Amino acid sequence: MMRRTLASSNKIQGDEMSENKTNFIIAVRGYKNVKKQKSSNFTDVTALDNSNNKVLLRMIEPLTDEYISLADIKNMSEFIKRDNYESVILISRKFTDSALEEMRKQKIQHVSEDYMPPFDTVELYSAIVECANNQCQKKCGKALLAISDCEEKIAHVCKIKSLALNAKNHFEDGTVGLLKNDLKLALALNR
Repeated sequence: MMRRTLASSNKIQGDEMSENKTNFIIAVRGYKNVKKQKSSNFTDVTALDNSNNKVLLRMIEPLTDEYISLADIKNMSEFIKRDNYESVILISRKFTDSALEEMRKQKIQHVSEDYMPPFDTVELYSAIVECANNQCQKKCGKALLAISDCEEKIAHVCKIKSLALNAKNHFEDGTVGLLKNDLKLALALNR
């Protein structure tokens, strides 16, 4: 019984890790027309990049502490070719070395517990500003060129403005770790 509880706890943590990293990538890379489709052991997130190319982000979460194997990658490659994806990112907790090698050959990016593809801090900051503007649009009905332009009477206590101003300071100071945290907070506000 304890074993099942530990396995289900790991699955929940893995699902949450995959979901957070997927949302992070979508925001930083500015993907649009995002659609999710869940299957029994994976979730496909499809989107369009800035050039309107099809992108696939596949989140695979094994039920146990398994690694994604070479066979998993080969099974997926037919699907990728058939549906003409320009870019593919596979997200899971762990990968075998042979799976990583096959992904390199097929130009499939990966995200794991220990690895996240590099990103530009300007893109990270821009994603935060876009999330904040989306929230401003929902809350106040206006999108701003700069959050500091907000003239609402409650602007000094507004979570959105506070987040955006903190992000601006973190961007100017070059504190990438804090910027990553700002984006997590911005994504949580947009839920």
